[in-house]
Amino acid sequence: MPDNLISVTIIDREGISHELEAPTDMNMNIMEVCKSYELPVEGTCGGMAMCASCQCYLESDHELEEQSDDELDMLDQAFFVEDNSRLGCQIPVSENIDGIVLRLAPEA
Repeated sequence: MPDNLISVTIIDREGISHELEAPTDMNMNIMEVCKSYELPVEGTCGGMAMCASCQCYLESDHELEEQSDDELDMLDQAFFVEDNSRLGCQIPVSENIDGIVLRLAPEA
């Protein structure tokens, strides 16, 4: 795999696992990667942590950046929130998340 690509596994709402490649040099986040592969992630607010339509569950043991107040506030209002819930728009694509496994949350 080229230096600027990492591997991301997204498990969709039907339980199907998708192995994706994501570029680390384009300032993308997980929501944008999912949309680019046409996975069912709405991202209604455009990645501003204001809608929770890109909620996912962290299923691997990656250490992610601490959640912002905006992300925590949004998850407080979201449906199907679990201890490992994150907003895809708040997970930047970087070398640190190579091999990450995320499961899409059910639609609200």
